[in-house]
Amino acid sequence: MKEKRITEIKEEFKAAGDLELSSFMEAYGQDTRPGVRKLLEQAKKRVRKLKEEQERIEGLRVYEEQYEAFGHVCGIDEVGRGPLAGPVVAGAVILPKGCRILYINDSKKLTAKKREELYDIIMEEAVSVGIGMVSPQRIDEINILQATYEAMRLAIQNLIVMPDILLNDAVTIPGVAIRQIPIIKGDAKSISIGAASIVAKVTRDRLMEKYDLLLPGYGFAANKGYGSAAHIAAIRENGPTPIHRSTFIKNFV
Repeated sequence: MKEKRITEIKEEFKAAGDLELSSFMEAYGQDTRPGVRKLLEQAKKRVRKLKEEQERIEGLRVYEEQYEAFGHVCGIDEVGRGPLAGPVVAGAVILPKGCRILYINDSKKLTAKKREELYDIIMEEAVSVGIGMVSPQRIDEINILQATYEAMRLAIQNLIVMPDILLNDAVTIPGVAIRQIPIIKGDAKSISIGAASIVAKVTRDRLMEKYDLLLPGYGFAANKGYGSAAHIAAIRENGPTPIHRSTFIKNFV
């Protein structure tokens, strides 16, 4: 049988998924060519990283395993407390028991590309996903903390399957009868809260990118409504838009 060229093996390695690495290493383990040995070392490194990620995900399942006997466990998180423009958005995610979606983490620790990839996986695998969104006008009316609670309550209400336990990122939500477990830095400690943070972040980012097309000149696609120097300069030069939070920009207008 004709020996494969290294360029072909390299393409095969690039295309190999995490679960295919062992087969790749077995197929070329006896190949002594330096180029192939280098690829095998890279494969071993990927396998080690995969094992580390699997172990990290097991650590993120501690709370889910602790409370799964009570029924459906739901992670809750929000994004958008700090921006000068746009809504505050909350996500509520119920993952299936035993869920081990790799690379879920606090959404701020992930790249935009990885968040988008994980969003699709979460939406496909989750038992139920709820989104709650509160407008800038409502934020001005009731303040950002109360608006955050309102977004979280809406996210819970928008779940198709009602949860039995809520794992919240740091807060206890007023006006919710379901048992709540507040977890400090929960988006980095619970797979359900991490999933909720990703869903909320991607939802809000996509919305701000649409606003950028409707309201050009403020850089919403890049700054997502946060107070970058260019964004503040645009407010001072052009005035606020309908999606700016009046109580957040009063020092700039």
